Amino acid sequence: MKRIVFSLILILSHCKTSAGDDFCAGSNFTFMGGEKVVFKVFYNVIGIYVDAGTATFTVSKEKLGSKDVFHIVGDGKSNPSYDWIFKVRDRYETFIDTLTLKPYKFLRAVDEGGYLTNENVTFNHEAGTATSTNGVFKVPNCVQDVMSAIYFARNINYNKLKIDDRIPFSMFIDDQVNNIFIRYAGKEEIKTRYGKFNAIKIKPLLLKGNVFDGGEKMTIWVSNDSNHIPLRIETPIAVGSIKVDMMNYSNIKYPLTSKILND
Repeated sequence: MKRIVFSLILILSHCKTSAGDDFCAGSNFTFMGGEKVVFKVFYNVIGIYVDAGTATFTVSKEKLGSKDVFHIVGDGKSNPSYDWIFKVRDRYETFIDTLTLKPYKFLRAVDEGGYLTNENVTFNHEAGTATSTNGVFKVPNCVQDVMSAIYFARNINYNKLKIDDRIPFSMFIDDQVNNIFIRYAGKEEIKTRYGKFNAIKIKPLLLKGNVFDGGEKMTIWVSNDSNHIPLRIETPIAVGSIKVDMMNYSNIKYPLTSKILND
């Protein structure tokens, strides 16, 4: 169950970006201020998935100085019954431009098994820099942070893609720029704990680390409608595997028409 919530946020941060130069031409069509989406994290180590934690993502429209921004917060925690094994209380925040969806500021406050860390990153897109608590780093024009990438990724026209198309993008995390890609895997029907959906299937290239082995072992399904909400994520981890399901939502921009109603 180690680093459950960080795993979820890292998973979702790979969730989809636009092809080619479109990645730099951000524009929001899929979410609005007031949106809230709740996920359950299920952990499997002996063939049975158990409810191990939750993550909640909220969007509010605010001002950052003189700039109009979406303030996006991801709060994650392990369930109280698992706190004695590995307690997680994580909070990730990003402030992104309402028009371009580029990040201005990224905050991270992590408490994982007693390990505490805080991060504060400010992006200057004109200068091409990211300033963290550890210094100033050069970044490309279209760089995203962990949280901003999730919401930028939702604004994609999947109908333009062909199966096995790769979509590259850059993300700044842990004071480094990482070049990653997504492979589009088509569309299919999927049954989750929330219900049955028409979904878009994608597979991200993951960086090798403490949680993931790297490669394209993860599969993500997002709603095949105008919201592009992540519905399910499945991936092996260092010990066992994780399944993440969307369990609740409110104030989404469009009806969730991808949900298949019961006969």
